Amino acid sequence: MSTAQPNKAQPEPPSGSPPPRTSRGWRFWVIFLALCVSLLLTALDLSSVGTALPSIVHDLNGTDSFVWVSSAYTLACTTVLPMSGRLADLFGRQSVLLAAILLFGAGSAVAGAASSMAMLIAGRTIQGIGSGAIQVLVAIVTADLIPLKDRGFFQALTGATFSFASAIGPFIGGAIVQHTTWRWLFYLNLPLCGIAFGIVLLFLRLRKPPVESYLAAVKSMDWIGNIIIIGSATSCIIALTWAGVTFPWSSAQVIAPLVIGLVGLPIALLYDAYVASHPVIPAAIISNRTSIAGYIGSFFHLLVVNSVPFYLPAYFQSSKLAPPLLSGLYLLPTALCISPAAISQGIIVSKTGKYRLITVVGWAAMLVGVGLMTLLDADSPIAVTIPMQIVAAVGFGFVYATTFTVMAPLEPVHNASALSFLLFVRTLSSAWAIPISASILQNQLRARLPSAFLATIPAGHDLAYSAIPAIPALPNPLQREVRDAFASSFQLVWRVLLGFCGAGLVSVALQDHVGLHTKMDDRFGLEKKVSAAGSDPEGKCTGSDEKAHGEQGLHAGETPVLTAVVEPEKDAAS
Repeated sequence: MSTAQPNKAQPEPPSGSPPPRTSRGWRFWVIFLALCVSLLLTALDLSSVGTALPSIVHDLNGTDSFVWVSSAYTLACTTVLPMSGRLADLFGRQSVLLAAILLFGAGSAVAGAASSMAMLIAGRTIQGIGSGAIQVLVAIVTADLIPLKDRGFFQALTGATFSFASAIGPFIGGAIVQHTTWRWLFYLNLPLCGIAFGIVLLFLRLRKPPVESYLAAVKSMDWIGNIIIIGSATSCIIALTWAGVTFPWSSAQVIAPLVIGLVGLPIALLYDAYVASHPVIPAAIISNRTSIAGYIGSFFHLLVVNSVPFYLPAYFQSSKLAPPLLSGLYLLPTALCISPAAISQGIIVSKTGKYRLITVVGWAAMLVGVGLMTLLDADSPIAVTIPMQIVAAVGFGFVYATTFTVMAPLEPVHNASALSFLLFVRTLSSAWAIPISASILQNQLRARLPSAFLATIPAGHDLAYSAIPAIPALPNPLQREVRDAFASSFQLVWRVLLGFCGAGLVSVALQDHVGLHTKMDDRFGLEKKVSAAGSDPEGKCTGSDEKAHGEQGLHAGETPVLTAVVEPEKDAAS
């Protein structure tokens, strides 16, 4: 790789020239496999717990605190995201990813052994910290190894891994709960953590700029900005956790923390833009309309992607009387289509660069698929949900192209910050998704369920999770009335999600099409073995290059080197 002089960026290859090529050896693919396994951990755990939650609540007598099983995880995951990129810059990608995997494994062990809801929530909190860091590091390492122009396929694989695991999670959770115990949902994470940890430890060897003083570097972190962001996210999630379940949406207990959270986030952005010397959210990553539109689209995307797979099994269990295992099986059309769609959009973007068009097609498919779901009632055959899920799932996969919308206008030196903030937006959206849908469902059920059935549910309990296990044993016509009430309530949930799809499509109108570049942040990347002659056998990095990397100290605050990816044989010639 031809290396630019320090503090300068090389120009990209002429637009008419063939796309640059890079060779990727077996170590790259082993590392990429480790990244996918790490991501699989977080997605499976996040999606499977929802199906098992009724059994967990029953066993641990947690009807008053069940909502925190999900909220504690999401809260911990969200708050750790903004600082993860900076920590990875300071301590190296490998060290932070290993620590994240260890935390996720420790949290899984605590949750699996939980003897009370408090212990389970503590385990989920530890899991959430590890999960957030894992997701950020997977995205950052992928960006370190692959230029944006070539990243579509690989980004599609990681996105497809997460989406596929999210879709099959309810099926796996239902099978485990029905045939063993919910504790195995957490214990099964441990061998996967061991595999991912071993591969990362052995093979993830990346360059990183030397740090003159770790103490000074840690002190230079944007602690005030981080505290504001963490406090704001926590305030929002607490409000959303209480809303419609513990307290009414109109109560001060919900409105006050929600307002604090919504006001705190823009304050954090302003502080980072005008005050912080090393901002956790640099102004550069939100200074252009296209990237901002990408963040907005990603927020609406995750609102829908998290809600549909979470609540479709509940529809099947309540209105169609499907047992947990079968309700997960009925979700297979989503599981089988979302990953190929995500992979396809990555390949198409890599070949054509038309990420904006792909995003439009994705939103249109989501509008059609979710729109058809609004027609489901208690008498709708299971078979009619298959085409609905297929169309929606194709849209889910295609709209992951919003990552290109965010990253295309930005220089590679902002990879870690931009990806950390993008995942923060997506995770915060996930935190909003379930409470919004749950509140709609709760209020609709309270208005539609027969009074004779409502009287059997203790006050303050979640109507859906308390009612669903009892529906199969109800006599007719009461059972029919309850099934119809659930189906009608879910119709309003689908309509609200349809509105989010429309808002996501509108966000595309704010975007400009920016070409995908081939520049790389040369501070990071695979370590290369240097021959006696001082040249890398693969032609990627010479001994003098490594020296140049080593002279760029993070603490010194120098501008990182950017390089354009070129063909190995051309590099040797130069």
